[in-house]
Amino acid sequence: MIKKILMIVLVSCSLFAYDATVEIVKKMDKLPKIALQDASESSVDLSFRKKFFKILVGDLRVSSHFNVVDEYLQSSYKGNLEENFLNELNLDLILRYRILFEYDGIVIAEVKVINAKTGQVDSERTYKISKHNRYPLLAHNIAVELNAKIGAPSIKWMDQYVIFAKYIGSKKSEIIISDYTLSFQQTVVKGGLNIFPKWANKAQNAFYYTSYNGNKPTLYKVDVRSGKRKRILSSPGMLVCSDVSADGDKLLLTMAPNDQADIYVYDINRKNLEKITSYSGIDVNGNFIDNDKRVVFVSDRLGYPNIFAQQIGSRSVEQMVYHGKNNNSVSAIDNYIVYSSREKSSEFGPKTFNLYLISTKTDYIRQLTATGKNLYPRFADDSETIMFIKYYNNQSALGLIRLNANKSYHFPLKVGKIQSIDW
Repeated sequence: MIKKILMIVLVSCSLFAYDATVEIVKKMDKLPKIALQDASESSVDLSFRKKFFKILVGDLRVSSHFNVVDEYLQSSYKGNLEENFLNELNLDLILRYRILFEYDGIVIAEVKVINAKTGQVDSERTYKISKHNRYPLLAHNIAVELNAKIGAPSIKWMDQYVIFAKYIGSKKSEIIISDYTLSFQQTVVKGGLNIFPKWANKAQNAFYYTSYNGNKPTLYKVDVRSGKRKRILSSPGMLVCSDVSADGDKLLLTMAPNDQADIYVYDINRKNLEKITSYSGIDVNGNFIDNDKRVVFVSDRLGYPNIFAQQIGSRSVEQMVYHGKNNNSVSAIDNYIVYSSREKSSEFGPKTFNLYLISTKTDYIRQLTATGKNLYPRFADDSETIMFIKYYNNQSALGLIRLNANKSYHFPLKVGKIQSIDW
């Protein structure tokens, strides 16, 4: 029984300096200073306008590519000499927008980008989203395109959906799709214990999750648009999909059919299950690395949880981390690995878990957090952004680390507790 509990805990929990692990060279000598102007009509609710402004300002700040003016400014949409220059702020850019509502909850944002040095409109575009409650995604889309316009490194990850499991009571959890700030949330699976969601592909039009509502843990695939659910397979003990190959054809599973957790590869098309690890202890939380040819995972084969890698088709296992005595969750992209490690109580306080970054091509270790309980890290597609779960004061939040900017952000979940995430 203790062994089963440890397996589930390991899967569930799955200060910056320059180094060679992640480096992004920006094209700008200095960050452009930008202010936002709300040109919406008075008929648009002011509280909504300020919520939209707050999210858009936050997006530009989180991008780390703008010097953002915090002040909420209003203007006409056409603009005048004062509104087009705002000389007292010494700006480079002005982002002016107005919000409109159409039938059936459609939200429209008409947006101008103004060169504050010349007062001229550089570009103008209309953005639209079909449902009122999805307005945060409208703001994210504006930020992503403005960021691309100035030639900054991509922040396309802001357009990605986050999927997470949320505990709401004893043996009760729901699967939620949200934006990265948790401002938009939609429940897609509810009823019973549903955990470990994982996107099925980069298009994010389907996902996997594990249901613990039957006689055996069962892995399901759900079509986001239709909501239709398809059973993939079941296994006694435990069953978790921890990663999906780049082409979407193969799943990395943690299974314990005989009370021993190992890593398996499941071929979706051939419906073939291949056992990767074979160890008398615990191997969990597998992630593809090196073009899906190797697997990095958590194992207790040293007597404590640590990070290892194994070539698919080989029995040779390589230790990846030589720091810490409780490294219990891991994520990987390309040649980069981020993992969570429990610290000694005397150094960081009780029950402190910090995140660390390593490369499979260097020996450098980069510490990413300094305090608190930071678990279950997940990379964005750009290798520069990491999302994770942060627990504090019996609450949980989505944490976000911008590696190149040496900044982190937290977006608290107001109701329930986050169990696992993917994006």
